[in-house]
Amino acid sequence: MKKLLCSISILFLAILLTGCKEKETPGDRMQTYVSNWNESKFSEMYKDFLNTDTKKMFDANEFVDRQEKLAEDLGIKNLKITYKKPKEETKWDEEKPAAFPIQISMDTIAGPIKFEKELTWHFETHGDTENWFAEWDPSFILPKLTEKDKIQISTMSAKRGKIFDRNGNPLAVNGTGYEAGIVPGKFTDETKKSELAKLLNTTVKFIDKQVNQSWVQPDYFVPIAPVSKNNQALLDKLITIPGVTYQETEMREYPYGESAAHLTGYIGKITAELLEKHKDEGYKETDLIGRQGLERILEDRLRGKDGVGIYIKSPESGATLQKVVETEAVNGENISLTIDAELQKKIFTSMKGEPGASAAVDPQTGETLALVSSPSFEPTEFMLGVSGERYKKLSEDPLKPLFNRFAAAYAPGSSLKPITAVIGMEKGTLKPEKGLSISGQTWQKDSSWGAYRVSRLHPEAPNPLNLKNALIYSDNIYFAQQALAIGKEDFISGLTKFGFGEEIPFMLNISPSQISNDGTIASEGQLADTSFGQGQMLANILHLATIYEPILTNGIMYKPTLLLDDRTQQVWKEGIISKDTAEVLKNDLRSIVVDGFAQAANIPDIPISGKTGTAELKTSAEGRGEENGFFVSYNTNNPAFILAMMIENVEDNGGSGYVAEFAAEVYKANNKK
Repeated sequence: MKKLLCSISILFLAILLTGCKEKETPGDRMQTYVSNWNESKFSEMYKDFLNTDTKKMFDANEFVDRQEKLAEDLGIKNLKITYKKPKEETKWDEEKPAAFPIQISMDTIAGPIKFEKELTWHFETHGDTENWFAEWDPSFILPKLTEKDKIQISTMSAKRGKIFDRNGNPLAVNGTGYEAGIVPGKFTDETKKSELAKLLNTTVKFIDKQVNQSWVQPDYFVPIAPVSKNNQALLDKLITIPGVTYQETEMREYPYGESAAHLTGYIGKITAELLEKHKDEGYKETDLIGRQGLERILEDRLRGKDGVGIYIKSPESGATLQKVVETEAVNGENISLTIDAELQKKIFTSMKGEPGASAAVDPQTGETLALVSSPSFEPTEFMLGVSGERYKKLSEDPLKPLFNRFAAAYAPGSSLKPITAVIGMEKGTLKPEKGLSISGQTWQKDSSWGAYRVSRLHPEAPNPLNLKNALIYSDNIYFAQQALAIGKEDFISGLTKFGFGEEIPFMLNISPSQISNDGTIASEGQLADTSFGQGQMLANILHLATIYEPILTNGIMYKPTLLLDDRTQQVWKEGIISKDTAEVLKNDLRSIVVDGFAQAANIPDIPISGKTGTAELKTSAEGRGEENGFFVSYNTNNPAFILAMMIENVEDNGGSGYVAEFAAEVYKANNKK
């Protein structure tokens, strides 16, 4: 009897507690539902909150999978659903729906989406549960979306920005080329596939993959690989194969080709490594990206931003697309350089494919007018994807056409002597008119130098030897003695004033010029060597042109600029040289060409001033030294630019006079315009 009474009491208590528990209101349900929605918990939303009619219309896959897939495909982030909470004292009628105005917002790959809806709740019995359940349809995913509609995503490609020279000449532009391909119905000789694959630097497997795509029909054109419109030889070979043809297509062009290749660089297909490196920047596997030169350095500015549109596509025939959100493409920026492309081409042509580097700067502004590396390569060839065989041939070429010489640093040889003269004159230890009596072909200060001796090429130089004649005869002994008079510390200090030993303030990555490997001069012998640009001294070709500026600007050296919209006359160094010292050097640099060993540059009607230089690099097994030749020059009457040119291995071509001859060709060509 006691057990029965106990059981009745427990049952009564349970009924009592159940009756005391407050029912959930539509507001309570709404709060939990929206919380799940904001966290994209679609499974919980479907299982616990949707009303009977909704579940009859849409199964769990249609509700959950579709929203999860669209979230991924549309790049939905920051999904946020808001509504105005009802007042606590609100009375709810279970016989009537409860409606809540809601605001839905999200970010997508095509931009932000915001819209308003009304979410309706119905009081229903689901099994043993009575509660409020939501009425849902696909228009809560995107506005006006129905269960039969499909979502379409379209991309509007941004045009890559162009690169121009200072005069508006195109250096890198969006032009045209050709897409080589197959018309399957006419390509009947299967044995020709391997020949085609070799010509287009691809594989038979890739050709088969392209031809076997689902959309391909016998009379359709199937693209295989791009071909430059300048590669007529390849195009002629392709059309000899039955069924192979080509169509015009958009393509990056480099009108100045090899002459500016190391400067402009090129674009190419993005690699897996680059895709990973730029994984958060919106690149796709099919994109092109700057791979070398300015195309790579200016990638962010040139690239632009593709436009994206999200549209609703109705299954009805002829129905127009309904735009949900659309972001227009933003084309890349057009960039103008300080480079004079025609001067660049003239310099490159004058070098006749010899290995070397050149730079030209405007001495009054610091603008870089030319940066040349010779020999070079055709950038379009790399843009289209150079074959392994072709790349091997280029990389193993002893002239190293892929090596960017204007970015490197070389021993400047005697082209440094005017700078040594400046340091000595500014200190007061070098008197231009004072002559030194020097005899013989070699010299050493005393026996403490051991076996080391300074050699000179022209022992016939007249005594006493003053600065002008020392420059004309490029006398190493004279400048070695002047450097000793200056002293190691003051000589280092003087070179530092010209920017040696520090990074060159330039947008391209170029090697700095150095005084020595550690920035110090350990001995008098090293001091002597450094005075005429040997020892451990190295100079970048752009810097070499720049350090001659103070001679023409009475002491100011400008930062070299490359972008036309950069402010000109940005002072890098000033107070380097006095007006009197500058006048002496200007006169002497003209005399070097008129009376010295740069006679090849002593051309009629174009007075040229400059200094040659020869740097000995090493001694071969036969005992002959390899030499690089230099010539830094400008038009005496119209110094619109300072031209620094270096040619490698001139030991069998007349030394630095060979370089002066090349430079003279530039001035002649430039005088014709």
